[in-house]
Amino acid sequence: MPWYHPLLFALDAEKAHRLTIRALAAAGGRTGDVATSPRLAQVVAGVHFPNPVGLAAGVDKDGEAVAGFFGLGFGSVEVGTLTPLPQPGNPKPRLFRLVEDRAVVNRMGFNNGGIDAALARLPRQRAGVLGVNVGANKDATDRIADYATGVRRAGRIADYVTINISSPNTPGLRDLQHGQALADLLAASREAAALTPLFLKVAPDLEPAQIDEIARAAIDHRIDALIVSNTTVSRPTLRSRHAGEAGGLSGAPLRMLARARLVDFRSATGGALSLISVGGIDSADEAYARIRGGASLVQLYSALVYEGPGLARRIATGLDALLARDGFASVADAVGTDA
Repeated sequence: MPWYHPLLFALDAEKAHRLTIRALAAAGGRTGDVATSPRLAQVVAGVHFPNPVGLAAGVDKDGEAVAGFFGLGFGSVEVGTLTPLPQPGNPKPRLFRLVEDRAVVNRMGFNNGGIDAALARLPRQRAGVLGVNVGANKDATDRIADYATGVRRAGRIADYVTINISSPNTPGLRDLQHGQALADLLAASREAAALTPLFLKVAPDLEPAQIDEIARAAIDHRIDALIVSNTTVSRPTLRSRHAGEAGGLSGAPLRMLARARLVDFRSATGGALSLISVGGIDSADEAYARIRGGASLVQLYSALVYEGPGLARRIATGLDALLARDGFASVADAVGTDA
């Protein structure tokens, strides 16, 4: 554990998070360069990623420290979730470290300053790929219209846009993952995105029939990639005193569930969609296992809390070495080799 963790861990989790974002915003890109090599470069949905290691949505919600995160080595940074109107999110406390489990529970509730404010501060020149994750306001009367608005506005700036219908912290949001609501949402979002690559972020808490339904709908509506997956409402055996907190669980306890959903969606899509794996990735070995399991890209969030800001660069460097060891000329050559 890095030396500064006791200092940050002495603070409330959300205050420590805000301090980290402010520090990276102040540093800008001066912390380093995006990690890349010919083997690490990857193309997904026509977008060139300098490396397959991305920052998951939820870390830099309002796009305040994009350059700073690229400086940590990330090949992509996904900001958000952003909603059309600003909203405060759920009451505090709403973010909890489960240190004994190397996990996090959050029930943030799409707290953000609104999509227009965030888009205005996003850099037009950037070192890597910029994604924007969009959602609906909690009190929206037409959530599909909110998504279409977010996709349309974000698509003017982002390299790709993600539709987030898998957060467990906005009541009823996950209902959009099923049936006619899903079809209507994807149709409206695809139209709003125009030529911008459109990704869909799904929950890990899905039954086989639901996985098949989402896979078919995503292919039918020309979604470019699936992000598998968001936080889980399930609770494996945990040791922390915060284990009973309501919200989405992420980090090491999500690893096996995230792996399983990756396999499921690889099977359900037949390899027809690019997959991005999220959940419990904290090392180059784990990232490599997800790539060999079918992921074209990976994303990190909770592991940064415990492994520190050098994690993205360590994973990218380690992936490069693993690809070379096994004779792969590129990430693309390794995708799905164990599937």
